[in-house]
Amino acid sequence: MALGVEQRLGSLAVFTRDDFEGDWRPVAGGGFGQVFQARHRRWRTQYAIKCSPCLLPDATSSDVNCLIEEATKMEKIKFQHIVSIYGVCKQPLGIVMEFMANGSLEKMLCTHSISWQLKFRIIHETSLAMNFLHSIKPPLLHLDLKPGNILLDSSMHVKISDFGLSKWMEQSTRMQYIERSALRGTLSYMPPEMFLQSNMAPGPKYDVYSFGIVIWDILTQKKPYSGLSMMNIIIRVAAGMRPSLQSVSDEWPGEAQQMGDLMKRCWDQDPKKRPCFPADITVETDLLLSLLQSPVTDPESEALARKVSCKPSLRRPPEVSEEVSQELTDSADSGGHLQRVLQLSDSGSLVPSDEELCIYENKVTPLHFLVAQGRVEQVRLLLAHEVDVDCQTACGYTPLLIAAQDRQPELCALLLDHGADANLADEDGWTPLHFTAQNGDDRTARLLLDHGARVDAQEHEGWTPFHLAAQNNFENVARLLVSRQADPNLREAEGKTPLHVAAYFGHVTLVKLLTGQGAELDAQQRNLRTPLHLAVERGKVRAIQHLLKSGAAPDALDRNGYSPLHTAAARGRYLICKMLLRYGASLQLPTQQGWTPLHLAAYKGHLEIIHLLAESHADLGAPGSMNWTPLHLAARHGEEEVVAALLRCGADPNAAEQSGWTPLHLAVQRGTFLSVTHLLEHHADVHARSKGGWTPAHLAALKGNMAILKALVRAGAQLDIQAGEGCTPRQLALRSQKQSAAFLEGKEPSLAVVGSAEPGDQTEV
Repeated sequence: MALGVEQRLGSLAVFTRDDFEGDWRPVAGGGFGQVFQARHRRWRTQYAIKCSPCLLPDATSSDVNCLIEEATKMEKIKFQHIVSIYGVCKQPLGIVMEFMANGSLEKMLCTHSISWQLKFRIIHETSLAMNFLHSIKPPLLHLDLKPGNILLDSSMHVKISDFGLSKWMEQSTRMQYIERSALRGTLSYMPPEMFLQSNMAPGPKYDVYSFGIVIWDILTQKKPYSGLSMMNIIIRVAAGMRPSLQSVSDEWPGEAQQMGDLMKRCWDQDPKKRPCFPADITVETDLLLSLLQSPVTDPESEALARKVSCKPSLRRPPEVSEEVSQELTDSADSGGHLQRVLQLSDSGSLVPSDEELCIYENKVTPLHFLVAQGRVEQVRLLLAHEVDVDCQTACGYTPLLIAAQDRQPELCALLLDHGADANLADEDGWTPLHFTAQNGDDRTARLLLDHGARVDAQEHEGWTPFHLAAQNNFENVARLLVSRQADPNLREAEGKTPLHVAAYFGHVTLVKLLTGQGAELDAQQRNLRTPLHLAVERGKVRAIQHLLKSGAAPDALDRNGYSPLHTAAARGRYLICKMLLRYGASLQLPTQQGWTPLHLAAYKGHLEIIHLLAESHADLGAPGSMNWTPLHLAARHGEEEVVAALLRCGADPNAAEQSGWTPLHLAVQRGTFLSVTHLLEHHADVHARSKGGWTPAHLAALKGNMAILKALVRAGAQLDIQAGEGCTPRQLALRSQKQSAAFLEGKEPSLAVVGSAEPGDQTEV
């Protein structure tokens, strides 16, 4: 009979197999036992049921009591990053937990490429969970922290598990514990003190060491000590060796390098030198996550390749003898090898034989060859014998295409008079009119149009003759096309109109012609960029000026929310910024990340533009991504002069981003002494606290930067202010290897601090 929820042990529900539907799907397994996914019959919800190997079907009452005791303890631990426990299952014996849709981090690291932002979030949320356990009085140790016990929900948020099960292991001897840890896949995460015959019971620094190895796993997405035997791992760890750092790349973001520094401190051989969760670790992971989430991406760079035809020429250099003309023609034709070319000597018959009129393997005919050689009279005689005037090579070239590309108007006229199709295209969709537009040959273009050439013919990527004329600045061809009603707003495959092309290359005469002929000023490509975006990016001042005069929208936004002013500010184009502002460009438009033009100028360090935007009344405190102001970006990424410039313009040194960090926090964390000095001179609050309760002095102490810490103290910072978990800057600094003992012990009389703390205060927090 199903026990359901009628039976309870305190707040703990007791289940049997009958409480769940029959299909128990195994979702994980290993040395720890097996985890099943099952659906509760009455609650209609999925749960995970973890059956430990030490909980066999014939378990004794002592085993059951142990399970219930531990499950009861675990059920009381309520925290957003710790797996919820709902009860125990008697048949089979196991713990009923919430089901985590994305399984374990161990599996995810092996099967997915994880972004840096998600890696940092997983690290931080794991540190939050461990911080919570270690903050309990007395601290609750995990002793089994590894990727297999870090679970991910459907939104890829962390919840750790199995922190209670490790208590069963503590009842074993040290060697049994090590052997069982090896079976459970935990050996690589055990600290060296466990292998050095120490009789000391595991403390909080055990979990800190494991966390350091977990950071390595996440950053590298590899398994530590892969391929090594149990004994080799023990020997290496005991000797102070750690997982290889060869995979650490210089291409990693700076924040990842800093996370690597934290990792190495966590796995220090000396437990006393390792940081603590309720102090150093959580604040560092919080800050590094904030820093990584706020990088500014430059506006996308448009790379418009110049459109050209790749048609090989059949023209033979005049100085080359007849004897080698066939060889040259063979090598010039990409469609194949010309086996034989019609030889029309000056003294011989001009009437080719049937054999001479055949089409060869690559389909180059005598007519193609004579056109390519420019032999007008011989072509005329050949056409008189009713040859196919529209014959095509393997690549689709007609005699007319060859004549048009080679700028042979007389031959073009001759071929057209004999009925050549003016619209036959090559394999890329290029018509004769495309070639004349590319060459600026308005005479041949007019001839083609008079013989029915389509003025708006599009090759395979959508380019029209008008696009080619705009690209190459051939106003003569463009005016001819306009006179024949060419559409100035036809788009190629990426959405560019001829005006986009002319603006990109800065051909102001073509820009003027197109705008005067009804070209759409704010036509958008597929990426939503307008001609003005392209001209601004390329710095084409005259084209920009004409577009703005003609009414182009200065605030058009591309796919990423960048306006032309964003692009100009990021590219450092001062005169263009000034011009855009004169035509009413908005200073406050945010990109999709929330950045204003001033954010971008501050991030890139363009001082002239910062002053220009500030004088134009840009919002110096505009909140961007993560509520970062331009001054936050400057303090974190910019030079000291940029920080000073923003402060002189009136930026608020005490603005807090969403985690509560001020520009002073960021300057301290970066270690830029002059930026710290500039901020302090403009009355930055040395007592400002992040949401975790951290002051700039905490960060300076954490980094071991005594010069900055002294500057903060001179400005009134107190070394004995406690953060959220009771840790003071003094305690953090005393744990730093870069400390200055005399200063920290208060022996510098000019640096009086409120309260006192003896060096012995460096206890576990």
